[in-house]
Amino acid sequence: MSEFSNTKERRITKLMEVSHLLLKTGNAHSFIVNNKDFIDTIIPTDFITLFDELIKEGHPTADLKTLSNKVLNIFHIPIENFERITPEPDSFIGILEQNNQEMEQVLNKIRPVFKSFVKDVDHSDLNDELKGLFIHLEIFVKHYTIKENVLFPIIEKTWSDYRCLQIMWSFHDDIRRNIKFIIEQLTNKIADTKQFNRSIGDVFFNMLAIKFREERILFPYILSSISEEALSSMNREGFEIGYPYIKPSKPIKGTENIHLENNTVNLGTGVLNVEQIKLIFNHLPVDITYVDENNRVLYFSTPKKRIFPRTTAIIGRQVSNCHPPESVHVVEQIVESFKKGEQDQADFWIKMRGEYILIQYFAVRDEQKKYRGVIEVSQEISEIKALEGEKRLLDW
Repeated sequence: MSEFSNTKERRITKLMEVSHLLLKTGNAHSFIVNNKDFIDTIIPTDFITLFDELIKEGHPTADLKTLSNKVLNIFHIPIENFERITPEPDSFIGILEQNNQEMEQVLNKIRPVFKSFVKDVDHSDLNDELKGLFIHLEIFVKHYTIKENVLFPIIEKTWSDYRCLQIMWSFHDDIRRNIKFIIEQLTNKIADTKQFNRSIGDVFFNMLAIKFREERILFPYILSSISEEALSSMNREGFEIGYPYIKPSKPIKGTENIHLENNTVNLGTGVLNVEQIKLIFNHLPVDITYVDENNRVLYFSTPKKRIFPRTTAIIGRQVSNCHPPESVHVVEQIVESFKKGEQDQADFWIKMRGEYILIQYFAVRDEQKKYRGVIEVSQEISEIKALEGEKRLLDW
């Protein structure tokens, strides 16, 4: 038995030691040689606490992503051998794990096609087959969207050491970017073979690594710490976003709508009831999200087609936790400028999935000019951008 007692605090201290060594030198050989007995004493949840502590120390996300690969490689065997809780097949976690299995099968189908394609990149049939497989793989990113919009908010409310999710979210975005790049290259003829091959390697490594971390670290801890009621709610919200491959076989009951009789609100320019207000917001051709003066998400609209996914799990969530670590500083800068009264509006426009998206942030102030929050409004503007001349007649 190691000289170190098998306590959480001592294990985290040793894990911080090897992490700092890797961050400083990139090599942990000396630690491994001197701590062979310790390696088998760790438990999977230690790494949730470890990376929470490292994030609080302020290390760059890119460095922590590299570190996570190295650290979890060192402790791969004890993590894999640790007895885990197995989810029920039709439960939220069970459905996520089944989709993981399907994703791995798609990767297994890609592997031999890619090997053949590398030997003959001009073979059109192999090109088309590989492209079709990656388009099918791209469907799996819904799995990450569900995690970010349904699972992560609950974890943030339940765990004190939730910050490791930032690293996982960043890996999600890496996978999204690489799959998109691969499909574009296969569509337009490969211009950069070296980057193309590297991107495919990264997709394989990251997707399988995330699967391992979910099933051996994240999901078992969720099952031991989050209530069945909350998990059932997550299953329903996951269904609303859309599971990628495997869906629950049992019907998912929705929550009952609350109906308030004669509940009207005087808006100054008219009197509406709650149902009418909901209908108006949800029929506007824009995504609306409202964040209050305390930086908590209080509302989002549900138009027929949302540009960015939202679920009720984000209500009450800190807005800084609703964005990946690489872009959260922009949101924080906008909010801070609005609070100080330096700015009242921020505009962005991006191309996404063949659409042209305008994203605008507006400061909300009361009659006394006091800051009361921010509204995010997103809109698909391809048709608006293409308008020319005038249209004065009805054409239907």
